Amino acid sequence: MKNVFITLGIVSVLALFIYVGYFLYQKSNKDPVVYEITQPVRTDIVRKTVANGSIKPRKEVELKPQISGIIEKLFVEAGQIVKAGEVVAKIKVIPDDVTLSNAESGVNQAKIRLTESTMEKERREMLFNEKVISEAEYNTYLFEMERAKEEVSAAENNLQLIKQGVSKKQTQTTTLVKSTISGMVLAVPVKEGEQVIQSNTFNSGTSIASVADMTDLIFEGKVDESEVGKIKTGMDLQITVGAIEEMKFNAKLEYISPKGIDEEGTIQFEIKAALVGFEGTMIRAGYSANADIILESRDSVLAIQERDILFEQQEKFVEVEKGEQQFEKQKIETGLSDGINIEILSGITEDAKIKVQE
Repeated sequence: MKNVFITLGIVSVLALFIYVGYFLYQKSNKDPVVYEITQPVRTDIVRKTVANGSIKPRKEVELKPQISGIIEKLFVEAGQIVKAGEVVAKIKVIPDDVTLSNAESGVNQAKIRLTESTMEKERREMLFNEKVISEAEYNTYLFEMERAKEEVSAAENNLQLIKQGVSKKQTQTTTLVKSTISGMVLAVPVKEGEQVIQSNTFNSGTSIASVADMTDLIFEGKVDESEVGKIKTGMDLQITVGAIEEMKFNAKLEYISPKGIDEEGTIQFEIKAALVGFEGTMIRAGYSANADIILESRDSVLAIQERDILFEQQEKFVEVEKGEQQFEKQKIETGLSDGINIEILSGITEDAKIKVQE
């Protein structure tokens, strides 16, 4: 039995030596590492920053009633084109009971005063004809009667204005809400039968509709404080609208805010740019968009990928192939970078074979 265990031990040791020997043999015969080679290319390099924002019409107005009341009729709907002066809604006046009562009382009182002044004028006229009073005294009562007539007219106009929203002397009715500009109706936030309030000191008033000139659009976005110092008005932008695939629009930077806004710990500056050349494309107000702002560009320059550069003591190197899979460090000078490709100013030529750094 003892001999059996000894035999098994010897076999195990031999098997281990055979395995280790096979492993070392396989390792010594492993294929050598072959490094990937690349070459500089001629390309355009553009350094840019991106601003997030949206598309908005430059001119957008909210139409509000000049009187309070109930919407009797709406004449437009969202998406419709209107001209300046076109009626968009009609308001039905619902007068306040107290105001109406006071206006009616004012008319009655004015008529009473007119009756009194008319009777007094007629009596004074008889005395004047009999040479009892002077002409100057008679004219006083004549003017008083005319003043009473004017008070009646003013009181009646006020009553009609309260009841109907328009007085006898007005050429335009305040019950009609008209568009102040030509453009597209973007929204009609009210419905027929709803109550609306006129604009006053304590209330901005109810918006009947919003109208905008959709032929003049701008991009409104925000730029980080680290980039705002690199841009200036007049620069060209490329606008990408998320809802319109595979299309880019040109824009011209018009405005950079002089004051930043703190948003979640970062300072953002508002910018505005005018869209150009978008005619024929339906761009809706409020589309989210991104603007590529070109800070600097180089056309057809010699470039390599930044990943292939080695940095040593503030100097830049690449490994250039001198023989079959044999490389030598070569110092280079670089220029503009877009984060992927970097311009080569000197150190290597277009024929150089460069080791790809992993």
